[in-house]
Parts: sequence; structure tokens; C-alpha cells
Amino acid sequence: MPKQSRELKALEVKKLTKPGRHAVGGTPAGLYLNITETGTRSWVFRIVIGTNRRHIGLGSYPEVTLGQARELALAEKQQIKAGVDPVEKRRAARVQRAAEQRLQVTFAEAFEKVYEDKVQGEHRNAKHIKQWRSTMESYAFPVMKDMPVSEIDIETVLAVLRPIWADKVETAKRVRQRIEAVLDWAKAMGHLEGENPARWKGNLQQILPSPNKIKNEQSHPAVALDELARWFSLTREREGISALALEFLTLTAARSGEVRQADWSEVDMNFALWTIPAERMKAGREHRVPLSKAAIALLQRTPRMMGCSLVFPSSKSKPLSDMSISAVMRRMQEQEVAQGRLGFLDQRSRKPAVPHGLRSSFCDWAAERTDYPKEMAEMALAHTVGSEVERAYRRTDMLERRRAMMEDWAAFLQRTS
Repeated sequence: MPKQSRELKALEVKKLTKPGRHAVGGTPAGLYLNITETGTRSWVFRIVIGTNRRHIGLGSYPEVTLGQARELALAEKQQIKAGVDPVEKRRAARVQRAAEQRLQVTFAEAFEKVYEDKVQGEHRNAKHIKQWRSTMESYAFPVMKDMPVSEIDIETVLAVLRPIWADKVETAKRVRQRIEAVLDWAKAMGHLEGENPARWKGNLQQILPSPNKIKNEQSHPAVALDELARWFSLTREREGISALALEFLTLTAARSGEVRQADWSEVDMNFALWTIPAERMKAGREHRVPLSKAAIALLQRTPRMMGCSLVFPSSKSKPLSDMSISAVMRRMQEQEVAQGRLGFLDQRSRKPAVPHGLRSSFCDWAAERTDYPKEMAEMALAHTVGSEVERAYRRTDMLERRRAMMEDWAAFLQRTS
């Protein structure tokens, strides 16, 4: 029979200081006080379960007294007699707690990880990175910010998307894609089980109308082709840097943000070329804009602000706000209505035209009033043209042919009849 350890009293246990494992004897057998080299003391209960020897920790000494340690050891022994392995039970409990903690990660926490590791790590366009956060904070966070990702379902995603799906089509598409990306990360990390509720194909596709069809119906209001010359003439009569920016935007068929952030370093007046760097383009690729004679003349009469390289700066030497250019068109419309005219309304929606709609006007002009290839007009608008393979083999951006097209566009805008 194994040698029985002498049962120690509480005072004897208190005097133990030598590093090592000290048997304290008594009932149940197998209770030890473990002392480390640093003097830390804790209780260990050694017992054989089947063919496995287990070392079960029972807490620190003196927080757990000798009497309490004996009671805990006895309780563990009773569990073993009942067929329960305490070590496996604790291991399973730890796994369960870890799983529960993973499932408690909130959408906001998951977003921050994706934003830091993926968005900021992979994207170079500062505007795109900023939009990732702003769209989530504006549309997704009010609904699901503090929700555990494990609790987000289709109805939660729809609560975010439905209010903007018809009226803000492009924004809604991006919000859905970004929610899907965040939840994909959560699923990969074990925070979300089952299918991604923000997935489009075979999921939200069956519930929400196609954004492409909505987009066709909800395009930006444009100036009608037959009204463009009069509208452009009125634009030229207006004063101020915002009016000049709107005129330049029209002549170049560029986006508002590209014009508002245009820098003189991007403009080659001798070669009549405006080169917009990739980081400021929606598609993330450098875009060359051939400048018509009218566009060059506009730049020549545009005042330059000392110490500021922006072509169209605000009074504070910052880029103009998007609203400043829109305000020019809005005031023009208000003036038309005040004089008893309908103003410049989109032919389909009958809504007042907006700056971005001028790109649609350009597209309509190229398609209906010229013989220029559609892909040339798409290039002028900096749209992605052709498949990835076609783009890889295309060696030119048709700059000189587009130069002739932009001259014709300027002539169409300035026609008098």
C-alpha cells in the first residue's frame, strides 16, 4: 500500500516555505500545497481517473484555507465517482466561454478590425477610405453598431438598406457591400455562424429590387440637350469661383470632386491636358482629360490665390464644398422659376438638373448628336471600359481622338442657334 502522508494542521501548513510540492495528508488523500521558487503557494489535488493522472488546481493559499481545500478536493473526488472528469469539464467550460465571447463581438468592433487591417491596408484612395467609415457611421451604425454580429440577421440588414435603397442607390449598394465584408470577416474569425445575411446573390437578391434597374429610373437629373446652350450661356454670366468650377466641370465632363480638388500642378497649359492622379479617381486609375480651347481660356481667366495650388479654392484656401457648385445650379433654377419659366428640368423625372447630371447630358450628346464610339465617351467619363483582359491589352486611352470630341462638345455648349 502507498505510504500515507501525515495529516498537517493549519499552523504547520502556514510554516511551509520550501519550494516544492508538500503533501498535507488527511481526507481526501492526494491534497498538496505547491510552493514555487518565488514563494507563491497554491493547492493541487492529485488523483488518478481511469489510466490518467490528473492535477487539479484548487486555488491560492492562503485565500483558500486548508479546511476549504480539503472540502474542494472531496467535492472533486465525488464528481469523479459520479463519472465526471473535472479537468475535461473545466476544459469544455473554457472552450464554451471562449465561443460565447467570440459570438459577443459587436458589429462596431468587427468593423474597426476590417477598417484597420483591410481597408486602410489595401486601399490607397484616401477619399475611398474615408467613405468606408462615413457610410457605416451614417447608415449601418444607427441600427447595428452595438449588436453582436452573431445576432445580425437579414431583417437587421434590411432595416439598414430599405430606407436608402430606392433614393440613394449607389450609396445603398456600397453600404450593403461593406456590411457584407465586415460580416465575412466576422464569419472567418468564428464570430458569426451560418450564411452572411448581407450576401446579395441568392439572398437579398430575392427581396430587394435590382439596384441597376433602380439606377436607370433614378439617375441624376440632367439638362436637356436642346437646353444646354442657353443653360451654359447663363452659367458664364454668373460670377464667382463656384460658377467657374461649374463651367469647367461642364466642359470637361468631370466629377464634382475631381474639379473641386483640381491642382495647378495637374494642368499642362502648353499641351492642353489635365492629368488627374489615381488617388483622386473613383476607379483608382490616373485619368487624362484633354482640354478644349474653351477650357484653356477659362483657366487663363481663373484668378490664382497666393500660397494656394488649388485651381478652384474656397475663400479659406480649401477645396470648394460639393454644395457650393450645386448652389450655383440651384440659384439658376430659382431665377428661371422667378421669371415665370420652368427652368432646366430633366426630361424623364422632371426634376431640376444637378451638377452630376451634366455627365449624363454629355453622354446623351455623344450618343444622339455625334458618331463618336460609345467607348470613347465612356473613357471621357473615366468609366471602366471592357473586360479586365481587354483593358490589359489596350495600349491607349484614345487621348487625341478624345481631344477632338471635347472640342466638339465645347462647340455644342457654346452654339448660338
